[in-house]
Amino acid sequence: MSLKCGIVGLPNVGKSTLFNCISSGKAQSANFPFCTIDPNLGSTNVPDRRLDVLTEICQPKRTVPATVDIVDIAGLVKGASKGEGLGNQFLANIRETDAILHVLRCFDDGNIVHVDGSVNPVRDKEVVDAELQIKDLETVEARIAKVQKQAKIGADKEAAKLLSLLERYREALLKGCSCRSVELLNEEEAAMAKDLYLLTNKPVMYVCNVDEASAVKGNAYVDAVREAVKNENAEVIVLAAKTESDIAEIEDYDDRKLFLDELGLEEPGVVRLIQGAYRLLGLQTFFTAGADECRAWTIRKGDKAPKAAGTIHTDFEKGFIRAEVIKYDDFVKYKSEAAVRAAGKMGIEGKEYVVQDGDIMHFLFNV
Repeated sequence: MSLKCGIVGLPNVGKSTLFNCISSGKAQSANFPFCTIDPNLGSTNVPDRRLDVLTEICQPKRTVPATVDIVDIAGLVKGASKGEGLGNQFLANIRETDAILHVLRCFDDGNIVHVDGSVNPVRDKEVVDAELQIKDLETVEARIAKVQKQAKIGADKEAAKLLSLLERYREALLKGCSCRSVELLNEEEAAMAKDLYLLTNKPVMYVCNVDEASAVKGNAYVDAVREAVKNENAEVIVLAAKTESDIAEIEDYDDRKLFLDELGLEEPGVVRLIQGAYRLLGLQTFFTAGADECRAWTIRKGDKAPKAAGTIHTDFEKGFIRAEVIKYDDFVKYKSEAAVRAAGKMGIEGKEYVVQDGDIMHFLFNV
């Protein structure tokens, strides 16, 4: 499953530095606007202690973690919706992502230029929000003009439902609110909303890029951001991108642990960020575990057993018969599939089983 989080924000807020910390790609990072022009794409492993534990128990020939794709997108400026800066390209690149990691500069540094001359993360957030909202309003109004004709001419019930949703989006956007603030009435509306590919309908996480001294508790800038987004039901992550870059370069585990202890951090901030991005995309993990391989597989929350089987191979989904399911805690307790089975803790599930995060699964199929 290939799903992408796009790193967005104004120029010079630390997007490319952050991208380099969390991905296998390498983006140019420099002290001038539009250092990034073409989007940089990288992938990163999703840290999961459960996979480490399964590996310790099974001692497999190889271990394969789940991954998530990260895209570093060019910085946006005021007027991007009208083509200013790299606006049109920026907006097109966002449209291709599944979720947004919005980086906000929350540190003072006279050596790093801010495009608006001063540090104000709430203002920066509002600039990006406004440009995305303006573009969405253009999209929504164009669709309304088209759908109105369909709803009137043919008394099309589906067109009428879409028109109702579009009009609610337009009302929100005209008030300066993002489309994600509009409450969807049912799954049918959720499907219609997805097909519209609206920029402000994508789930968002705010990443407050702070200085090293503020990496643990944040600062006044972070407090202002939290207050500004308190009604958005959005997650706020605090990390120091420059410090994370230093942490990423320390290969020795003990040396890295010592450095983290000195900073007062239990784990690198990028670990929390990657795990948060995974949740933001509505993803969860199931495992396969054995002597040959321990592997984390990515599915969407709510996926049923056949869909999960299909992530391993399409034939597994087409010929699905049943799934043998072991709960993670039971596997850790009994240490092997045979012991779990002997203890009567092996679940046999059919096509309607909704896979739970952490399930260890074996699929039976016939094609």
